[in-house]
Amino acid sequence: MRDFDVIVVGGGHAGVEAASAAARMGRLVAMVVLDPAAIGRMSCNPAIGGIAKGQLVREVDALGGEMALVTDATGIQFRMLNTSKGPAVRSPRAQCDRAAYNRVMAARVQSRPGLTVLAGEAVAIERAGGDAPRVAGVRLADGTLLQAPAVVLTTGTFLAGKLFAGPWEAPGGRYDEAPATAMAASLRDLGIRLGRHKTGTPPRLHRDSIDWAVCQIQPGDDPPQPFSFRTRELRVEQMPCWLTRTTPATHAIIAANAHRSPMFSGRIRGTGPRYCPSVEDKVVRFADQDSHPIFLEPEGRDAIEVYPNGISTSLPADVQTQFLRTIPGLEQAEILRPGYAVEYDYILTDQLRADLQVGSLRGLFAAGQINGTSGYEEAAGQGLIAGINAARFARGEEPIVIDRATAYLGVMIDDLCRVNPTEPYRMFTSRAEFRLLLRSDNADRRLHALAERLGLIDTATADSVRDKETRIHGAIAALEQQRRDGRTLVEWLRRPEVTTAELLAWSPEFANLSLSVSELAEVEAEIKYAGYVQRQALEVERLRRMEDKRIPEAFDYDAIPGLCSEARNRLAQRRPLTLGEASRVAGVRPADVQLLLVRLSAR
Repeated sequence: MRDFDVIVVGGGHAGVEAASAAARMGRLVAMVVLDPAAIGRMSCNPAIGGIAKGQLVREVDALGGEMALVTDATGIQFRMLNTSKGPAVRSPRAQCDRAAYNRVMAARVQSRPGLTVLAGEAVAIERAGGDAPRVAGVRLADGTLLQAPAVVLTTGTFLAGKLFAGPWEAPGGRYDEAPATAMAASLRDLGIRLGRHKTGTPPRLHRDSIDWAVCQIQPGDDPPQPFSFRTRELRVEQMPCWLTRTTPATHAIIAANAHRSPMFSGRIRGTGPRYCPSVEDKVVRFADQDSHPIFLEPEGRDAIEVYPNGISTSLPADVQTQFLRTIPGLEQAEILRPGYAVEYDYILTDQLRADLQVGSLRGLFAAGQINGTSGYEEAAGQGLIAGINAARFARGEEPIVIDRATAYLGVMIDDLCRVNPTEPYRMFTSRAEFRLLLRSDNADRRLHALAERLGLIDTATADSVRDKETRIHGAIAALEQQRRDGRTLVEWLRRPEVTTAELLAWSPEFANLSLSVSELAEVEAEIKYAGYVQRQALEVERLRRMEDKRIPEAFDYDAIPGLCSEARNRLAQRRPLTLGEASRVAGVRPADVQLLLVRLSAR
């Protein structure tokens, strides 16, 4: 007897995507959360997307996920970043109404067929008896045992979480929310190795106490482009963000009080994110800089809170007040809640497989900050993949592994599995070798076939993507047939200075195709970068021949003569799913990979 197919522990961005994906695939899912009203809560900044992060969200959306749809429903400002650069690095970003995002996401999760939300604290992973270690379910603090063959842990910053601000410290995963201390102990009892990371948040400011006149306005795009491929049109009154900067006086106050930060006094042991450091870390590490940008982001249409992006801190509250007084526009700023740091446990990722299963315990999956990452978008992407594979594991099906050439999701998970992050991992376009193939605008075309096969999207959505594909290929074919001054319009568009806007004026036939703005951008990218894309595609095919070679679950590494003992031990412990994954396991040499390839080919 079993209660559920999949149990998801946690209701943050990873948890909602994991639970929703498994439920869309027809599994019976339980989501265990301390507070159902907190499902989908934005713990830090009120924004979704950004450089490379926007690509992740578009990929989650292409696989039927929730994040982009809820962003479109609750967004207050939409921007496409890097528009002056090539299409490979353009990324969507949106400011959201924090309270509305939380409310809409919670409602979507709680109304999902097949998904049951349970209020309670998950304190232990139950292990089944027998020779092969595997999951039996989850035990709650009140003694209830929930049974399931697959469990997804999405504990965010709550796993043995502790909050810090100056001399003050308290247990917690978020301000005024209790940590998951018992679950951390349970994982250690199961032999799972844990590390320690740290993140932080800035003080929240009262909007009416800010002098907006001395700040630089940052408007949204006009017209705004939807985040989700399933949103046909955005009709939204956009709100501006604003820019100000720290000053030498700000830095002097912070430097003089840095010793009062728990990060510098040694009370915080965890490593913080390199690319989103606290303001005291920036002042100490970059002493040659006398100014850093601060983006003032409204937390909602009717919210009084403003999020000052760029000054996360764990300095004492009195020091936070002092340094704010030296920042243009914030001289009279009222702090509604001081900034603080949170330190938490995460799983050392050399224990993860490419399906996000913890290799030492069959049926246990992990996603989000518990895997050493930072960011809502990274968490959502992992949650989606973990939810898919937990759903498949529950029915005895083979896991889905997305490779580096198919999606940023594959890049991120492969990066995590190859090496233990020494700091919270963040996605960047530079991490993707094939980023020209993995643009934010073509995520639906790249992934809809997989999404349809897995039951993550409905037929109407899949048909819509196929129609889009037909329109784009038809437009390219039309441009190949039409000529101007002896050249085809495709040849004209390959010139850097020529755009599809000019072709629309030159060719009534092309204009009559009535492509959307995003489809015109895809046509332009496909034509202008065709040579680069073809070269990348050839390299992808070469790598996939190795990457896609599957290794059976019960493969006997001891039966391979010549395999070095370190490789044998690490491979037997890790149980990689593909030859490509095996090649990236620490201690496995190229010679070992060749021996594996010969053995697998013989089978």
